[in-house]
Amino acid sequence: MALVSLENVGKTYHMDEVEVPALAGVSLAIAEGSFAALVGPSGSGKTTALNLIGCLDKPSSGRVTVAGQDVSLLGRRQGAAFRGQKLGFVFQEFNLLPVLSVAENVEYPLLMIRDLPKAQCGPAVARVLEAVGMSDQAAKYPAQLSGGQKQRVAVARALVGNPALVLADEPTANLDGATAHRVIALMKQMRDEFGTTFVFSTHDPRVMDQAEVLFHLQDGRLVDAPAIAGEVGHV
Repeated sequence: MALVSLENVGKTYHMDEVEVPALAGVSLAIAEGSFAALVGPSGSGKTTALNLIGCLDKPSSGRVTVAGQDVSLLGRRQGAAFRGQKLGFVFQEFNLLPVLSVAENVEYPLLMIRDLPKAQCGPAVARVLEAVGMSDQAAKYPAQLSGGQKQRVAVARALVGNPALVLADEPTANLDGATAHRVIALMKQMRDEFGTTFVFSTHDPRVMDQAEVLFHLQDGRLVDAPAIAGEVGHV
């Protein structure tokens, strides 16, 4: 079953009086449990596609469906609620709050997005920190962590709400080779352990080598979809 599908999706940005096409007629499907990557050079449209899947933007044309919901139809408030319930995000800049501890950073989306009582958050935070090997760093602050540790915390934060889908935008861009390899391996381990679907946007060969499904974008068009059996591929 496809968890994510794009059907003839186009996206055009308007800058003053100039139209800038970012995506043109992109159709693809990503199955549940995938470890998939949208790949291509800068300006290929991969981050735009990821933003559409993540309800951070809306298509100019076509349809984007995530977990059975046509997210193209969601208003701002509905989109925010859907993100909070179904999606997790990992960013290349980590986006950890410097004034919060590791445990508090991971807890943050449960309190601020899910609106859960603080008393209910502890077990979920402890579970994901243990899963990413950061339990012993829970009281530290981001400034006390290495780049790889920060990304581990970011992965834990993305997983704490048990999302159906985690979206990662260039998650290895600020990591050295050995650390990037460990973080990618960790994400794949988390996919296997939690059953979460991971979708990356990247031009990093280290991520591409580890991805199980690749969608190649160039100039806003899908130029190569995975030739594998099952539901993943062209819609």
